[in-house]
Amino acid sequence: MTMFRKVAIVGTGLIGGSLALDIKKKKLASSVVGVSRRKISLDKARKMGAIDTGSRSLSVIQGADLVVFATPVSSILTLAPKISRIVDKKCVVIDVGSTKEEIVAKLSRLFPGYVGTHPLAGSQKRSVTNARPGLFKGSLCILTPTAKTDKKALNKVVKLWLSLGAKTIDLFPCEHDLALSFASHLPHLAAFALMNSVPKEFISFASGGLKDTTRIAASDSGIWADIFLSNSANIIKASDALNKNILEMKAAIAGKDRKKLVKILAQAQAKREKLG
Repeated sequence: MTMFRKVAIVGTGLIGGSLALDIKKKKLASSVVGVSRRKISLDKARKMGAIDTGSRSLSVIQGADLVVFATPVSSILTLAPKISRIVDKKCVVIDVGSTKEEIVAKLSRLFPGYVGTHPLAGSQKRSVTNARPGLFKGSLCILTPTAKTDKKALNKVVKLWLSLGAKTIDLFPCEHDLALSFASHLPHLAAFALMNSVPKEFISFASGGLKDTTRIAASDSGIWADIFLSNSANIIKASDALNKNILEMKAAIAGKDRKKLVKILAQAQAKREKLG
């Protein structure tokens, strides 16, 4: 069922490309256009059938009734004012950024039909080459509406994500950023730090443990620098919690306190088992 006349995907990477593929496959829009800084990304997206046409110029967005910001956080904040001068006031606008307070504060002022969204899907891989339809099926998408959010736009955005197979939940932007600082941003911070802690001469001895634990350290450094900096206060709080737990384990090891160490490890094991 067609929901939109023209969808503009700003950033045809993994998330933007996957979203475009789903919209095309489910016929949720009459046309899908893409915007990217790199012509090669647009060419790949077009060949994959993710977009009907693409351009490095923002002018291709004109006439869209849904705009999706699927770029790094800093790019969203930079592009938003430019795009606000192109689209109609009735246009529904969403982003898929990993942090929300800063983005919501700015985009809600620029776009009357803006709704903050964050689909909890994806991987450490990037680029449209890794995009695939069905990426969001069974996932959770966090929506961050405010008191000023247009209800019609919100309802349409909820319907969009449900059509893609995602479940939705509403959080205040500050709640989102705090929760994700622990559940998503901290694991990435820890993975990057862990890899930097392993001496180069010992990498050849790595087995499944190091590879599994640090898989997300292969994520794009520029994207994650943006995320860390845009949610700095919460990430510092989360990293303090990690440091506290490391120090507790370190103290138990230094004191040869097996009972305490086993208790700490068992608590972590029980929490991990709940993840499934």
